[in-house]
Amino acid sequence: MDSAKASAVELRGITKTFPGVVANRDVQILVRPATVHAIVGENGAGKSTLMKILYGMQEPDEGTISIEGTPATLRSPADAIARGIGMVHQHFQLADNFTVIENIILGSEPTKGGRIDFAEARARISDLGQRYGLDVDPDARVEDLGVGDRQRVEILKVLYRGARILILDEPTAVLVPHEVDELFSALRELKAQGLTVLFISHKLDEVLSVADDITVMRQGTTVASVVPHEVTARQLAELMVGSELPSPQTSESTVTDIEVLKVTDLTLTGADGRQLLASVSFVIHRGEVLGIAGVEGNGQAELVETIMGMRTPSGGRIMLNAEDITPWSTRRRREAGVGFIPEDRIRQGLLLEAPIWENRMLGHQTEEPNVKGFRIDRAGARADTERIVREYDVRTPGIDVMASALSGGNQQKLIVGREMSGEPVLLIAAHPTRGVDVGAQAAIWDQLRVARAKGLAVLLISADLDELIGLSDSLQVLLRGQLIATADPATVTPEQLGSAMTGVKVAS
Repeated sequence: MDSAKASAVELRGITKTFPGVVANRDVQILVRPATVHAIVGENGAGKSTLMKILYGMQEPDEGTISIEGTPATLRSPADAIARGIGMVHQHFQLADNFTVIENIILGSEPTKGGRIDFAEARARISDLGQRYGLDVDPDARVEDLGVGDRQRVEILKVLYRGARILILDEPTAVLVPHEVDELFSALRELKAQGLTVLFISHKLDEVLSVADDITVMRQGTTVASVVPHEVTARQLAELMVGSELPSPQTSESTVTDIEVLKVTDLTLTGADGRQLLASVSFVIHRGEVLGIAGVEGNGQAELVETIMGMRTPSGGRIMLNAEDITPWSTRRRREAGVGFIPEDRIRQGLLLEAPIWENRMLGHQTEEPNVKGFRIDRAGARADTERIVREYDVRTPGIDVMASALSGGNQQKLIVGREMSGEPVLLIAAHPTRGVDVGAQAAIWDQLRVARAKGLAVLLISADLDELIGLSDSLQVLLRGQLIATADPATVTPEQLGSAMTGVKVAS
């Protein structure tokens, strides 16, 4: 049987180059119908560019695409949607102030008598939800939904437009274990109903549990096609990066009795009068990593932004090295030695259309080596950017490349390198390895461990429970703006921690 006729998607000889970079080189992938096909590889391996080509966001320089046995020319997402392809991006593309039903039908509104036919839309959405196990309240406002429900909305949005082939980019990056289980149940139902899923992920254990076939990419090309029952996570990691699967586990304690950050009764009230943080208190010592676990939307972002001086608390105190910094500006906190890895590198961590040497200065433009006297020291900033590129393995043709040209993992390594420069006394790390491959993840873990051993105090926020447990010296659980439980990283399991995050008591 001809392979094109037997495939949902076939990519042959796909090549795509950008100035100074070969993003894809002779990529060959065949995706069987009604399967979950995983694509794995390091950041910068070419996965994102390949998926953008398949979704019509980029055009290949060479190669052919066949969809369900028919050659396809995809010059825009509209072309892809017309061929039955839908894509759920890693960063959700939803309007928070719209309802679920408004988000799903946006741009594809059914009409009756010149008006939007909400009754028909509601019926279709209800049918899709029941058929694929993706039930969600159509009248709920998206800003009130948890991350798992938001993802269901994104999947329903592409199904509503008739997608038969779904591209899911890092779909589990922000999910807790029970939400991952629910997503995988939905994927199996989609497959049972004849739909095909392309699953992009860095979490190899998840890939092995849900995929029917796996394609491994390295340095822009496909290097292997395997089936899960014939390969281990370690072997997959070796195919991807040439090394063993890393572990976040920290062997010995470096915690001292010197208090670096002391937060006492921290309270934050939103503009609408809602209490976002309620009497939050904790201490982080020199050489200690305090992990904060919680389902997204329970106050983690507000806690980080308040400690960084981006929000003004309604009450409580923040002490840094025994000095009250509650009234200080963000700049003054930065200059006092507070590093900050933001949860959203695109929105909060980078200037995408600026070269990476300028991004090295971002947030540190008043500090050496970025300044000399009262002037920007271009030579100092550029030289230090070269150091970060070397030490943190930021893969780039040069330091004059725009930040937007770097892969997500290399953007993250640049930010981590920047924030670990200058020997900070405190690091606020929000999802430091989100969306990065196993190689970049291991490098970031190693840098955090080395800095911790030198006395760095770290506040770690992460949706990766293995990372939280492995890196933390102590753990607390944040729910609805309150610290409700503590856990011992030496004994707690990801399942127990995930339960605590939803309000179930966990042993201290």
